[in-house]
Amino acid sequence: MTMSNEQRRLFHDIGVIDFVIVEMNEYLDTHPTDREAMDYLSHYVRMKNQAMREYAAKYGPLRISDIDGCNDKEWKWATQPWPWEGEC
Repeated sequence: MTMSNEQRRLFHDIGVIDFVIVEMNEYLDTHPTDREAMDYLSHYVRMKNQAMREYAAKYGPLRISDIDGCNDKEWKWATQPWPWEGEC
């Protein structure tokens, strides 16, 4: 079974958001008092956390810290297919 379009879209969105977070982090390393940039970064961090919770609830966690968002009664962390393997 391959990734659904929704799963693929959500995984892609997480990657895009993560890119923005890394770039903003680098910018703030050289502009540490830019309040607007800090607000922008905070917004994207919240977006990523929400997307990660949504992904974990629907398809399994991508990070061990998202394990509490899963509804499974079984430990599947090591046995579930990873998104980059193309199977879910």
